[in-house]
Amino acid sequence: MALQYVLLFGATGVSLPFAGLWLRAQGLSGAQIGVVLAAPMLARIITGPLLAVWADGFRLRRTPIALLGLVMALGYVLAGVADSFALRATGWFIGATAMGALVPLTDVMTLRLSTRQGFTFALPRGMGSAAFVVANIGMGMLLLTAPVDGIIVWIVAVSLAFAASALLTLPPEPVADGEPLIGRQRFRGLGRLLVDPVFMVTIFAVGAVQAAHAFQYGFSAILWKAQGISEAVTGQLWAFGVVVEIALMWIFEPWRRRIGIGPWSLLVIGSAAAVLRWSLMALAPPLWLLWPLQALHALTFAATFLAGIQLVDRLTPPDTHTAAQMLSSVLSAGVLIGLATAVSGPLYDRYGAGGYWAMAALAGAGLLAAIPLRGQLARERGRGDR
Repeated sequence: MALQYVLLFGATGVSLPFAGLWLRAQGLSGAQIGVVLAAPMLARIITGPLLAVWADGFRLRRTPIALLGLVMALGYVLAGVADSFALRATGWFIGATAMGALVPLTDVMTLRLSTRQGFTFALPRGMGSAAFVVANIGMGMLLLTAPVDGIIVWIVAVSLAFAASALLTLPPEPVADGEPLIGRQRFRGLGRLLVDPVFMVTIFAVGAVQAAHAFQYGFSAILWKAQGISEAVTGQLWAFGVVVEIALMWIFEPWRRRIGIGPWSLLVIGSAAAVLRWSLMALAPPLWLLWPLQALHALTFAATFLAGIQLVDRLTPPDTHTAAQMLSSVLSAGVLIGLATAVSGPLYDRYGAGGYWAMAALAGAGLLAAIPLRGQLARERGRGDR
C-alpha cells in the first residue's frame, strides 16, 4: 500500500503545484486554467459515485485501481500531445478524473487492511506524502534547466508505473466478504448515505476546509514567480508543507490516538488554522513568512483529512465504506474544490493574491459547520468526542 501511495502522490506532487505553470506555457489564460483544473473536480459529483459503484462490482479491489491507473496515464498523454484547447482540456479531464477516484479507492483498501493486520493507516499514507515532497523538490530543480513539458512527461510515466504496480503487487483483497453486490444494491447503499444529515454535514465541513486550498493549488506557483521566487524555491515551499504533514501523520497521529483526542477536535483545529493561513496569504507575505504559513498545511490539510477519514468510517456501515469515502472525496476534492478552482481563475486575474480572502471565507464556513457536529455526533450516533 505504501508503494501505491508513493507512485500516486509522486504524480500529484507534480500535477498540483506545477499544472498551472504547464498550462500557462501552453498559452492558456488564468480563466482557462481555472476551467481546465475545475472541470474534472466539478464533474466528480457524477463521476465519483458512478466510479464507486463500478469499482464495487469487481471481485478484487486491486482490479479497478489498476484499470484507473491506466486510464489516468492515457488521459494525460492526450493532454500532452493535443494541439487545441478542447482536446487538451478533454485529456486533462480524463486523467484528473481517474487520479481523483484513485485516492479514495486506495484509502478504503488501506483502511480495510490496516484494521485487519494492525498497522496504522497514517504510515503508508505518510509514505505517499514523502513521495509528494520528493516530486515537488525534484521537479522544481529540474525546471530550472529543463523544458516545462517535463511536467506532463513525469505524470504520464508515474501513472503507468502505478497501474503496473497495482496489478502486480497489491494483495488480493476482496471487495465484499461474499459475492460482489449487484448494481441496484450498490446504488441503494449510496442513497442511504445521501439522506443521512449527520453524514452530509460532516463531509461538507471537511470538504469546505479542503476546498479552501484551491487557490493555493492553482495559482501559488504563478504568484510566487511574480514575486521573484524561483521554481526551485516554490518546490521547496510545497515540500516543506508536506514534510510537516508527514510529521503529523507519523508522530502526532499515534500520540493523538493514545491520549484520546478525537476526530471532531482535529477537524475544528484544522478549520481554524485554515482561516488563519489563507487570511495571511491574502496579504502577499514575504518569503520568510511563507515558511511558517506552509507549515500550517499539516493542520489545514492533514488534520482535516485524517479527521474526515475517521469520521466517515465511524458514521457508515461496512458495506457502504467505498461509497462513503468516495462521496466525501467527491465533495471535498470534487464539487467544492471545483467551484473554488473555477472562481480562483477570475479572482487571480482581477485581484492577484487577494483571491485568498475567498478561501479564508470558505474555510470559515467549514468551521461553522463543524462546531455543532460534536453534539449531533453524540446524540445520533452515541459516540462522544473531545
